[in-house]
Amino acid sequence: MRRIGIDVGGTNTDAVLLDDATVIHSVKRATTADVTSGILDALSALREHPATRGPVNAVVIGTTHFINAVVQRRHLMPVAAIRLGMPASASLPPFCDWPGDLATQVNGQVFMLEGGHDYDGRPFMPLDTAGVRAAARQIRDLGLRSVAISSIFSPLDPSCEINAAEILREICPDVAITLSHELGRIGLLERENAALLNAALRDLAVTTVSAFQQAIADSGIDAPLFLTQNDGTVMQAEVATQFPVMSFASGATNSMRGAAHLSGLDNAMVVDVGGTTSDIGQLRHGFPREANSVVEVGGVRTLFRMPDLLSIGLGGGSHVEGDPARVGPQSVGYRLTQDALVFGGSRLTATDIAVAAGLLDIGDRSRVAGLSKAMITAALADARRQLEENVDRMKTEAGDVPLLAVGGGAFLVPERLAGVSEIIRVPHGDCANAVGAAIAQVSGEADQVFRDLSRDEAIAAALKIASDRAVQSGAARDSLKTIEVEDMPIAYLPGNALRVRARVAGSIAEPDVRDAA
Repeated sequence: MRRIGIDVGGTNTDAVLLDDATVIHSVKRATTADVTSGILDALSALREHPATRGPVNAVVIGTTHFINAVVQRRHLMPVAAIRLGMPASASLPPFCDWPGDLATQVNGQVFMLEGGHDYDGRPFMPLDTAGVRAAARQIRDLGLRSVAISSIFSPLDPSCEINAAEILREICPDVAITLSHELGRIGLLERENAALLNAALRDLAVTTVSAFQQAIADSGIDAPLFLTQNDGTVMQAEVATQFPVMSFASGATNSMRGAAHLSGLDNAMVVDVGGTTSDIGQLRHGFPREANSVVEVGGVRTLFRMPDLLSIGLGGGSHVEGDPARVGPQSVGYRLTQDALVFGGSRLTATDIAVAAGLLDIGDRSRVAGLSKAMITAALADARRQLEENVDRMKTEAGDVPLLAVGGGAFLVPERLAGVSEIIRVPHGDCANAVGAAIAQVSGEADQVFRDLSRDEAIAAALKIASDRAVQSGAARDSLKTIEVEDMPIAYLPGNALRVRARVAGSIAEPDVRDAA
């Protein structure tokens, strides 16, 4: 299978062609302000290589479009929030924990109605169908075009959300509907927040995915488009228009998956040094370790499947200032080739320091010949200090561990770091993020409370649910492997209650195999 992987970063847009597991060619181009033309530039450069001119089976893109929209408060729709859980939860209405400016922009109307289930899936209150119909009529009259529906414990039984959505489609058929059970885990507020963010991004998702599809078509490539998700797996472009929040952290995840693929290591620390930031994480079984804590996106608490990453302001475009010299956290970003000294600019960056130190050979070295040895030494020492401190923070063991150094700014990682047994660099490591996109698999997850089952039976039931969901999303059943299983006894609930979270992943199935499953 020949796949093109593309990763759109804050500084560079990378593209690679993989033939099965082999990297055929890779390119790096500056990210553009409109992003899409940067993708076109990268694809055009990639297709100039003779080996890349054959047929392509799939194009996989990792993008920061959607998380940037939330952080920058741009391109967001007003949303109607319907919560099914009354009389419980009345004291904490939707948007109650959002930053004020974001809530003002997104909160179109709130409806809190009876419905929902208990922790074990038993009905909590019957669905208030009359209330849902009244809410739907008001949504129609207000002209709202996007709705988020959340219900108490809907991951265990989504029937209330599904029934409410059917009523909504009957009365206002043109609205986009997001159901919280399709996005989050157990935990009402965080799951509801994910649904609200997703609903606010629906218009942007449609226009963005359409622009990606147009860019691929304009490049003369006839292949299906996929977008990568937060957990390092892939979703079809049509699904991405429905669930844009699932790709919030795909860039850093792609880098870690690409590092695992290029190195052949399934368990290691990874540092991805880009043009603006360095992301530090840990690989487990070839996938990033997931964050168990609440993840905030633009100041909003969520429970996404997000990698456990530490991001620091250290990259190839980082400003170098002060005496002694300090690197970052500010960066010139995608203007590196205009602003850095070696490219004729006036801003001293980490790239200039690397060129002056002989670590890198780009641009005009004569423009940094006047930098003092003391400044170069101090800047590199500061970069080393930041890496050592933050790699140590992300380690889960006391001993030395291997560290995979990838990304376009990996030249800032020295050959020795305290607490690291060896620094591993791989071919095409500067495009590891695009490689990670190209190799992305399909995943399925279950997060559920089981009663009156043994631990082994509960884990087996969770794995079956996760496997079935992966196959429904397009995975080949015989390629599935278990990525993660966690179980937690819930002592304060009756019936030997056990909460189990399981995640599996597998390769994209051929159409006939997928149909057979």
